[in-house]
Amino acid sequence: MLEISNLRAGYGAINVLWDVSLSISQGKLTTIIGPNGAGKTTLLRAIMGLLPASQGEVRLNGQSLNGTPTWKMADVSMTMIPEGRMTFRDMSVEENLIVGAFAKQHRARLKDNLDMSYQMFPRLRERRTQLAGSLSGGEAQMLAMARGLMSDPKLLIIDEPSLGLAPVVVNELFEILTRLKEEGRTIILVEQNTHRAVGVADHVYLMQSGKVVLSQPAAEVSLDHLHDLYFAR
Repeated sequence: MLEISNLRAGYGAINVLWDVSLSISQGKLTTIIGPNGAGKTTLLRAIMGLLPASQGEVRLNGQSLNGTPTWKMADVSMTMIPEGRMTFRDMSVEENLIVGAFAKQHRARLKDNLDMSYQMFPRLRERRTQLAGSLSGGEAQMLAMARGLMSDPKLLIIDEPSLGLAPVVVNELFEILTRLKEEGRTIILVEQNTHRAVGVADHVYLMQSGKVVLSQPAAEVSLDHLHDLYFAR
């Protein structure tokens, strides 16, 4: 579905990604893990057009995405749920969800997708008239995920969903990820909780210093070996 070939990208004169190549299979959950500074978020930004590629190519279903502006990614059914939630704090929960279906082609299914979001995240239904800024960290993460699903994307990119959350909320979020995977959605998950990430994934990539140092089916991953590479032991 998504092919990334020999990708280089960075910030100004500072290059972060070095010839990164990945393959994301349709209907599978692919997790990308690695320590801080490994280039994971930079990779997601390059995929979404937030950073230009200085070399290499990103292709979705055989079509190049290089040079496609970020606001056009909804047209190819790609959505990113960013690290840090980034909800609109002065808007209500429901208004935040409606923003997720702003693109014209998604507006016809607005009510159906709102109902789907409230079924998947019942707490958001209870909070639908509250300002997003009044939510707890876990509720804000649920809102960010539900907002991303409002466009019913074929490819869902999720950056560090468990960051800073209590274990009980992390359990709830990973149950949602499992459900989305069982629905056949294609998911790219960036996550530092290696046990949970490998446990839910179909394929695992490990990044170090802007490079892919491991690519393996999740069922074959040895966590001891993974952690040795993760911590450069």
